Amino acid sequence: MDELRSERMLDRRKALKSLGAALAAWAGGLALGRVLGGGRPKAFAAETPRITPGNGESGEMSERIVRTEEEWRRILTPEEFYVLRKKGTERAFTGKYHDFKGKGTYVCAGCGNELFSSQTKFDSGTGWPSFWAPISEAKILKEKDQSFFMSRTEVLCARCGGHLGHVFEDGPPPTGLRYCINSVALKFVEKQQP
Repeated sequence: MDELRSERMLDRRKALKSLGAALAAWAGGLALGRVLGGGRPKAFAAETPRITPGNGESGEMSERIVRTEEEWRRILTPEEFYVLRKKGTERAFTGKYHDFKGKGTYVCAGCGNELFSSQTKFDSGTGWPSFWAPISEAKILKEKDQSFFMSRTEVLCARCGGHLGHVFEDGPPPTGLRYCINSVALKFVEKQQP
């Protein structure tokens, strides 16, 4: 009986140690996103993205941009690369758009794909820009994400495949959805006055 109890304790310790290591790696990844800095590297003029047919609905997304990891590293800032290409997450309340109130369109920082309108942005209190709907379902992709012992729905740019954030079913009407998006994955294009 004592031997069985000792075995169970060892199994629990191993499981907790593995969980601790996974959480430490995750936290380290978040810290890496903060530590990496610097300006946007210049893209090489000779680099042209490969464009392949997309999977858009109603013909809205007609092309998909494909680049190598090295090409993405050259054209994105380290923070953008970490989030868009490595599925990282910026720290809550640190992104430039979490409490931003401008009128216009949020586009993908990797490829310029129009993703969200300021008209669907709301304050979720989570520390990340939140939207109750994308401009079009054809502009995004959704995939199951079971990382970090959670089951979530990841949101990706349909044009370049960049990681944007996640969508949750606790948003406001009319959709009841909350697209929780990393600021670093977005660029804001101000609405032009007529």
